[in-house]
Amino acid sequence: MHHLDGKVALVTGGSRGIGAAIAARLAQDGADVALTYNNSAEAAARVVDEIKQNGRRAMAVHAPAADADAVAAAVEQTAAEYGRLDVLVNNAGVFPAGTIDELGLDDFDNAVAVNVRAVFAATRAAVGHLGEGGRIINIGSCLADFVSMPGIGLYSLTKSALTGFTKGLARDLGPRGITANVVHPGNTETDMNPSDADDAEQRRALIPLGHWARPEDIAATVAHLAGESGRYITGAAIAVDGGINA
Repeated sequence: MHHLDGKVALVTGGSRGIGAAIAARLAQDGADVALTYNNSAEAAARVVDEIKQNGRRAMAVHAPAADADAVAAAVEQTAAEYGRLDVLVNNAGVFPAGTIDELGLDDFDNAVAVNVRAVFAATRAAVGHLGEGGRIINIGSCLADFVSMPGIGLYSLTKSALTGFTKGLARDLGPRGITANVVHPGNTETDMNPSDADDAEQRRALIPLGHWARPEDIAATVAHLAGESGRYITGAAIAVDGGINA
């Protein structure tokens, strides 16, 4: 028996990278999984097919994270399709790069819409379905606490916001038996963050373990929080970053 048997999870931004690894791991542990995507319909379909081949139910929902109504509708669609919702993983995000004099208010509005407002919208919709033992897991970044280079201030702002929001959720929802935590990944090997990028050696020098994470490393921590083993962890900001914030 898998420790998430009978559970239903929704992973936003689950078509590739860390989100795809989380969706696959939760399904491996027994959950039926829905995932949202923006532009990557083919990638989302591949994740769904992989999950189905392993014997779990899966579906992909087109819900651009910048559209809060679409994100909330994806939560409702998941609960309607599967009859319940137990785990929400807010993973979808954007990485705005640029110094304060290079970015405009449009950049700010989009970053906040995707990285913060969508999390609020999805969570607000989900709490109407989550019961005792429900899980909310937000995916932040090690850059929430450690602004390691110029040009990432706006991104760090949005990811820092998730820590405060998550702690507030833990207070609000704890009496209902629902946990809320934020996982802060470090440099993780994805198509958007390859370990052979031009500045990789400079960034690797900041990591005590000396190498990038795999998406599966982040997924393992999310799976722990999603299951019974995470039942007494709430309001926590958990770094999976190779020690970059040590």
